[in-house]
Amino acid sequence: MPENTEISELPVAVIGAGPVGLAAAAELLERGLAPIIFEAGATPASAVASWGHIRLFSPWQYDVDAAARRLLAPTGWQEPDAETLPTGAELHAQYLSPLAAVPAIADALHTSTRVLAVSREGLDKTRTGGRENAPFLLRVEDAEGTITDYRARAVIDASGTWSTPNPLGQAGLRAVGEADAFEAGLITAPLPDVTGRDRARFAGKHVLVVGAGHSAANTLLALGELAEQEPGTRISWAIRSASANGVYGGGDLDGLPARGALGSRLRTLVQEGRIELHTSFTITGFKTSDTLAVVGTTPEGEKQLDVDLLVPATGFRPDLNLLREIRLDLDPAVEAPRELGPLIDPEFHSCGTVAPHGAKMLSHPEKDFYIVGMKSYGRAPTFLMATGYEQVRSIAAALAGDQQAADDVQLVLPETGVCSTDLGGSCDAPAADGAAEAVSCCGTAPEPAAEQASSCCGAPEAAPEPAPAASSCCSAPEPQFLGIPTGLEHGRSAARES
Repeated sequence: MPENTEISELPVAVIGAGPVGLAAAAELLERGLAPIIFEAGATPASAVASWGHIRLFSPWQYDVDAAARRLLAPTGWQEPDAETLPTGAELHAQYLSPLAAVPAIADALHTSTRVLAVSREGLDKTRTGGRENAPFLLRVEDAEGTITDYRARAVIDASGTWSTPNPLGQAGLRAVGEADAFEAGLITAPLPDVTGRDRARFAGKHVLVVGAGHSAANTLLALGELAEQEPGTRISWAIRSASANGVYGGGDLDGLPARGALGSRLRTLVQEGRIELHTSFTITGFKTSDTLAVVGTTPEGEKQLDVDLLVPATGFRPDLNLLREIRLDLDPAVEAPRELGPLIDPEFHSCGTVAPHGAKMLSHPEKDFYIVGMKSYGRAPTFLMATGYEQVRSIAAALAGDQQAADDVQLVLPETGVCSTDLGGSCDAPAADGAAEAVSCCGTAPEPAAEQASSCCGAPEAAPEPAPAASSCCSAPEPQFLGIPTGLEHGRSAARES
């Protein structure tokens, strides 16, 4: 950091109070740095609360950041059973809410406060002179509409991608009439609670699910359960690819039985005609009335599906608008930091080849500015919470001046099968019926070391010594799983394969 006393006494701004944002705050506090945290939602981790009905496939031992665990320990916090798989609601209630309530974090946390823009005080993006010595300026708006400017010594953007789902139309664009369909309430939010709080909305309706990832699969299975209980409930499923085999997975041959069971159950519903599958279907438009007409192209020509509701499951993308005055260096394809982008582009790499990474790889031309968490992966999939925890550990070390610790990235993730882009690219999937479930990640990892290859499906805590080389996909010893819900899948693969 600059030797300017005024700047050095400013807080580090953290945008977003989800799992990675709160972990960033805990890591900063442990390094003696003061955070100031801005959360757009009314509660900490409000996005997690919105998918509370979803069960993670990662057990608790991999869902808690190490610095956060140490911060919570003196409060009398009881860590949940390490082997139990939490739901989003349990993650929120038993970990994220207690963490946000720790006085050092609670005093720094501003909820219902949306960051509108990030810049440098007195300097727009074009000005270079004195830039590194100028504090960051964050313009925020609270629930009453009051706009305030805050100064910060550094910025960590952990705002995620939940609020910016991918469009349903082709070529990365909204289809004609898509905005009107959303406005009319005929397109739902991602990951609805089909058998719970949203049940009345879906019962007895014709519902179309669009997407080829695990969020689509789980929504389809929930609709299948609802259809057994509610006569007249009809289910359609549209994907852009020519086959759904990638979603079905390996069945009995799958090294992870719960994942195989999920795919097998979905295949059975389709084969029995309880789900009407439309392959090679690319949405080109919507016509809104009391119901929704979904127009698409197929190899046989134009086709129209008339439904009551549509559930989108095509992934997410980052919102970069608030960063227009920040000097970013982004990969042109996936919109991740340039050095990271080629390592996570799903067209060229499986998740098993993504290196653990920290401050160095996440840096931008704008000194002391970082994008972390799901947003750091841009449009690419396969992001894990453990990856985010190691990101912010490294960044906190760098901001504290401990470059050796910042560069010593030790996250080693054993291989556990393959990450297929046909699955929407996510290796973080909720469990089927509460059982552990993950996308497989085939491929043999190179010898692990700091900054070497990691897997998408499992993450031990940062190890002081390199672990043995990971085995090939279907025979990993003692597979470990770390995940976030499928509703957080994002990336070009998810959009492309929908």
